[in-house]
Amino acid sequence: MTFQGWPVEALEFYEHLEADNSKTFWAEHKAVYEDVVRAPMEALLEELEPEFGPAKIFRPNRDVRFSADKSPYKTHLGGFFEAGGYVQLSADGLACGSGMYRLASDQLARYRAAVAEEVTGAELERVIAEVRKAGPEVVGRDALKSAPRGYAKDHPRIGLLRYKGLIAWQEWEPAAWLGTRGAKSRITRFLTASRPLKDWLDGHVGPSELPERR
Repeated sequence: MTFQGWPVEALEFYEHLEADNSKTFWAEHKAVYEDVVRAPMEALLEELEPEFGPAKIFRPNRDVRFSADKSPYKTHLGGFFEAGGYVQLSADGLACGSGMYRLASDQLARYRAAVAEEVTGAELERVIAEVRKAGPEVVGRDALKSAPRGYAKDHPRIGLLRYKGLIAWQEWEPAAWLGTRGAKSRITRFLTASRPLKDWLDGHVGPSELPERR
């Protein structure tokens, strides 16, 4: 299957799912999900894998074990590249992300050390400016209200030091292009534009080395 975008029925599916997030609705419309939502995402990721690496699709079911919201299904479809990069479709349109959304404690220590150091910290500032100039926004996650322990409140990069995650993000509202190969072009441009941030994080933070919780 060649990726040709998502038809309007894909957005309508999520509009209806938001209104009736039930197992009954899902069972009655699962074929619609498979044909007009998931199948185009599979085709898209397959076409992008030669340039951006292996990719997978998130399962549609929500993990409700520790959530007050017991709605069984996600109201968006997410696909991700194992090396970094995220694509999301919902009734609101298309979105892409890249970076490190939530840093583990060992990653956070390495991130802050690199941000505080003059050469690598200044490099990150240049990278952020470069990514933003290309179109995506760069946003921090879960910012502390004050300086992290061990860092001066007047550090020149205190804003970056307060973050517990850092990502590039871009959203597009639904329009005719979403049902064409133009959707792939936008995703490709985002992944290319955000790559400097991904490379900085990979080089100075890297994956967590902590044992997985069981």
